[in-house]
Amino acid sequence: MTDPYDSSPTDVRARLMVAIAGWAVLVAAVLVAVPLAFADRLPDPLATHWGSSDGPDGSMPFTAFMILLIGMWAVLAVIGLGVAARRRNLARRVTRAWFCAGLAWAGGFMVTTQAVTIGANLDRGHWTRAEDVGWQVAVVLAAPIALGALGWLAGRPGPDVPAASAETGPLIDLDPGKRPVWVSTTTARWAAGLALVSLAAAVVIAGVAVTGRFPGGWGGVVPLALVGVIGTVLSSVSVRVVPEALTVSVGPLRWPSRRVRLERVERAWVEERYPAQVGGWGFRGLPGRATIMIRGGECLVVRYVSGGELAITVDDAATGAALVNALVARRHSAAGR
Repeated sequence: MTDPYDSSPTDVRARLMVAIAGWAVLVAAVLVAVPLAFADRLPDPLATHWGSSDGPDGSMPFTAFMILLIGMWAVLAVIGLGVAARRRNLARRVTRAWFCAGLAWAGGFMVTTQAVTIGANLDRGHWTRAEDVGWQVAVVLAAPIALGALGWLAGRPGPDVPAASAETGPLIDLDPGKRPVWVSTTTARWAAGLALVSLAAAVVIAGVAVTGRFPGGWGGVVPLALVGVIGTVLSSVSVRVVPEALTVSVGPLRWPSRRVRLERVERAWVEERYPAQVGGWGFRGLPGRATIMIRGGECLVVRYVSGGELAITVDDAATGAALVNALVARRHSAAGR
């Protein structure tokens, strides 16, 4: 019999691409077809938010509701296809399983959210008379989790490429008469573009909402502005190494920043990491083993004396690692005299 876990990485990636594309089309078709099928039985605007008393307290135009869900799903689907297309992204079984679980969960959440919203508004005449939601919330929570579990199982077949063990990091010679400094900055154009578009959209929607022509628009201003701020912070990362410490700063203002004294560092090396391997973009992981991920590829990885690790996606990481190792070695040599 053929072991389902023994397929080649190329075959697995091809099957994943087909499966993700099929799932993307299926969810998109549901998000478009269902509201259109019931359009003549729905009020416009729709009730889209329920307060603590379970009664509706927020609304959104029918068209805006459709565009919001379809647009969010389109972005997720495109990102999913892009991640799956990279050969190294899903080489590990655990990464592949959680990636598929996340995509399945996201599609299920979109569909169940739409279904509950349409069901509550169906034949109600006006959004203020929409049905209260109670047990439906449990469906929105449970159904995506069940789909996520199926996605996790679907992502497990195929080879499992073990994580490469960290090799001894590079080392360079230091001139004892000079103070070495290394600075490198990496910019994520996708984050900067997303931030610009989100902030512009927030301003436009707020302007239209002020005129009263888009009464439900205020509900989208805060999320868009938040995405804009987060995108700005994630648009760049800068690393600076001096004899005393390594400093990591994010965003165009180089804030917030994190300073790691070199006396806490054991060694450094270069490693390739991708968003799918660490759980996405941004600051990923837990204290003691974290990754600052703004683009896939070359990372500067620093291991602490305590055993923890910090990885930063930055250009020319080899030079930074070499300097860190040289400074650590010089510190140890000085301490041993």
